[in-house]
Amino acid sequence: MFASLHTSTLALGRVERRGGRGLLARLRDALALTTQRRQLAALDDALLADIGLTRQQAMTEAARSAWDVPRHWLA
Repeated sequence: MFASLHTSTLALGRVERRGGRGLLARLRDALALTTQRRQLAALDDALLADIGLTRQQAMTEAARSAWDVPRHWLA
């Protein structure tokens, strides 16, 4: 089992070097983004006002897909 884990890690490393960011890094980022959007939706109106957002803007952002990211993240 450990040998197959080592081989998978090496294979992922090759993919990451050839294709930019690897699959695991992208999945980690998607999870972090989903968490941040959920936390944004949970803020009360006073905190949202402090950061210059309305409740509607926060809910619109929170409803976006984890794969809906700024274009510069995809480069």
